[in-house]
Amino acid sequence: MSPPRRALIAITSAKAELFEGGGHTTGVFIGEALHPFNVFTAAGFDVDLASEKGVYTEDWLSLQPGFLSEDERKQYDDKTSLFRRKLDSGLKAGDVDASKYGVFYASAGHAALIDYPHAKDLKSIASAIYEAGGIVSTVCHGPAIFPGINDAAGKPIIAGKKITGFTTQAESEMSILDALRKWDEKLVDEIAEELGATYVRADGVWDDFFVTDGRVVTGMNPQSAASTAKEVLKVFERL
Repeated sequence: MSPPRRALIAITSAKAELFEGGGHTTGVFIGEALHPFNVFTAAGFDVDLASEKGVYTEDWLSLQPGFLSEDERKQYDDKTSLFRRKLDSGLKAGDVDASKYGVFYASAGHAALIDYPHAKDLKSIASAIYEAGGIVSTVCHGPAIFPGINDAAGKPIIAGKKITGFTTQAESEMSILDALRKWDEKLVDEIAEELGATYVRADGVWDDFFVTDGRVVTGMNPQSAASTAKEVLKVFERL
């Protein structure tokens, strides 16, 4: 029996200031949620968005020119759009029935590094979907959710697999590596190593790049959010 044709997009509940002087708030990187939402809905999936605490904050950078098309920005700004209604619903992971979903997709934003490592309910959903034969996918900083997502034997689902995610090089080039270190949370490549996965990346830090290894599909950066979701659909159709 195929998994349900329904996807849950995880969003971060965390909020933080990344740059000195304030004004640059990190939260949900909107395109990393909106792009897969549009890919999945276009393929006939029912899609919900949920966070650990049922709240979200916009990532300042994600709303700057270049990250959303004109039509996507209109879709986001329209609070009556299906995406905004789902995003604003305040759905808590603890209220989600994992058995209804065949896909778990963790969107991100730098803030995900703060709450995803400790998001027990989101991890529980992802573990249940994977154990039932579904797909677990992440993009950018989304791999911060992987610690604690285990198979039935208690082994991390990414152990022995290849994954990708936002590069430490990009953190350095954005001049935010020192700020991130103050959060005392691991970066994507460090998480991969800790869990026995192999971290891979494209040559360019902003290249559209994703990796598929079994039923785990990961994307490297915001530019990869849509292509990663399209790859999820390909894997799903083979289940």
